[in-house]
Amino acid sequence: MKKLWFSVFAVVLASCSQSPKDGGAIEATKSGIEFANFDKSVRPQDDFYRYVNGTWLKTTKIPDDKSNYGTFTALDDNARKDMRDIIEQSASDTSAAKGSDKQKVGGLYNSFMNVELLETLGITPLNPELAAIDGLATREDLAKYFARAQRMGSDVPFGFYINNDAKAPTQYIAYFVHSGLGLPDRDFYFHDDEKSQKIRDAYVAHIEKMFVLAGFDAPKASAKRIMEIETSIADGHWTNVKRRNRDLTYNKYTIEKLPELAKDFSWQSYLAEAGLSDQDAVVIRTPDYYPKFNALFTSVELEDWKTYLRWHLLTNYAGFLNKEIDDENFAFYGKILQGTEVQQERWKRAVDTVNGLLGEMVGKVYVEKYFQPEAKARMVALVENLRQAYRESIQNLEWMGEDTKIKALEKLNKFNPKIGYPDKWRDYSNLQISDKELVGNYFRASQFNYDYDIAKLGKPVDRDEWFMTPQTVNAYYNPVMNEIVFPAAILQPPFFNMEADDAVNYGAIGAVIGHEMGHGFDDQGAKSDGDGVLQNWWTETDLMEFKQRTGKLATQYGAFEVLPGEFLNGEFTLGENIGDLGGLTIAHKAYNLSLNGKEAPEIDGFTGEQRFFIGWAQVWARKYRDENLHQRITTDPHSPSEFRTNGVVRNMPEFMSAFDVKKGDALYLPPEERVKIW
Repeated sequence: MKKLWFSVFAVVLASCSQSPKDGGAIEATKSGIEFANFDKSVRPQDDFYRYVNGTWLKTTKIPDDKSNYGTFTALDDNARKDMRDIIEQSASDTSAAKGSDKQKVGGLYNSFMNVELLETLGITPLNPELAAIDGLATREDLAKYFARAQRMGSDVPFGFYINNDAKAPTQYIAYFVHSGLGLPDRDFYFHDDEKSQKIRDAYVAHIEKMFVLAGFDAPKASAKRIMEIETSIADGHWTNVKRRNRDLTYNKYTIEKLPELAKDFSWQSYLAEAGLSDQDAVVIRTPDYYPKFNALFTSVELEDWKTYLRWHLLTNYAGFLNKEIDDENFAFYGKILQGTEVQQERWKRAVDTVNGLLGEMVGKVYVEKYFQPEAKARMVALVENLRQAYRESIQNLEWMGEDTKIKALEKLNKFNPKIGYPDKWRDYSNLQISDKELVGNYFRASQFNYDYDIAKLGKPVDRDEWFMTPQTVNAYYNPVMNEIVFPAAILQPPFFNMEADDAVNYGAIGAVIGHEMGHGFDDQGAKSDGDGVLQNWWTETDLMEFKQRTGKLATQYGAFEVLPGEFLNGEFTLGENIGDLGGLTIAHKAYNLSLNGKEAPEIDGFTGEQRFFIGWAQVWARKYRDENLHQRITTDPHSPSEFRTNGVVRNMPEFMSAFDVKKGDALYLPPEERVKIW
């Protein structure tokens, strides 16, 4: 249950033609624009997203095994194929020494692909855990099992993760978080629209069917009771907007004071089982949840808690069991919740499992085979060029006072970029993998990862640790480390195109870098200083002005209708929208700096300014199934692609000038309504 607070970019792709020495522009041989994707029947002044991507949107079909599809997905598919080659070489090596990387990678893959064995086993691999649940005789036993369940990768009403202490980032601490739901978010239990009610009804029917397939007792009554328990748990959960507030979610409690939160819960037994007995304090992210949990913990019958625990064990391991259970699991979570028509081919899921459990072990080979060292050098130069652009932008901000500027510049100077892959690789030597025990492999891997995190407590913070593997097509900003991280998989052709135009590259990868830097200065990231300490470094006047500007952006995005009658939550998506707006704004400034005072050439009929914005728009080509969009509105802090494109450019006067946007055009915003933060 490792849920660190950092912001990911979600879709990362682009190219760079920087000089590795000075970050300046060089002559391009092609524009890098995908003209076949354009829809010239759409005016860029009215809908820039469809002007750049309209034909692609009309002609592209979402693959049957996906809930959405876009340029990011295509790159991710390519990375998975590369991983398949690496993994299957290990899987076919019968001479690999026991305990070697090859044996572990190959063994895990083969255990997933051995469907005949899984059919024979059925749910019997879960029997030891089911027996442990059956044996719970007291509330103290139940408290202990909540800790054990986390070790096994199964959900319970709350858990914890280990991360830097936000107010003392040189130390690790345990963060307690509420959890324990089978639906994606608390709101799925309470929205009273017809669509939400149908999902709840389907969920109860799904639980009942899974209990039948597993041979559990009283399927119908159990499904109803599980839904009642989860609804009560959800009632105590914070909303997604409240959960993202870093001030509200930092509440440090000494171990001795935990009973004040839940007086009837056996904290001592739980902490002993969890391996936290020697800790002085923990952070409780949602403190007012625990009195409600306490009431539920004592009022729900022990046998009902056992039913609940059986369900979460079964649903968490369903994808590792026999075909009937696996298919029914997909029928609800894939088809009903996401709209996905067919489940992914077995090999794709096997590769994803290996990457999820042995990511850095595979990543070492991936980097050796597919990563170009020169890409890292160019990325370093580009990061520094974006840093300089940010520096100049902060210095010239009209709305920010000098005292706050000093602190902002200190933070900017301390940004730590990580590019490509870790400087040191994770050691998996203590993890045992068998080619015949898929569930056992997952049990052991969960325990291994759990022990890995617990072992951090009391030790110096590992500043070399990565929270994404090199083969991940994404990027992130981590506020407690003040670091921006770009895995190797985003720095490859066709999106890292050494021959493409600088303008397009700055609009794409430049905006990605700016986006991650921007998270250090979004409404939550800006609450940490340059050392990652959660503390206010703003003057009161500047903070009020900052909140006024960010609030204005939240209002803008809250007006976007994603599906009929369903609108974006501007407060929930605010951090990512600030990252997008700031990222593109700073990337534009960096592009102009790269020209060194020269005028950009016109290429393929577009000016440099126009190509810059086209570079931004074309990376967001993406189609969604309605079911996927419905879930994203509640659970994804990123705006859908259309709004990540149009929602940003309409705030930038440079876009207005580049495409001659005037009053009356759909994307026109009067100057007084535009938002400029960074």
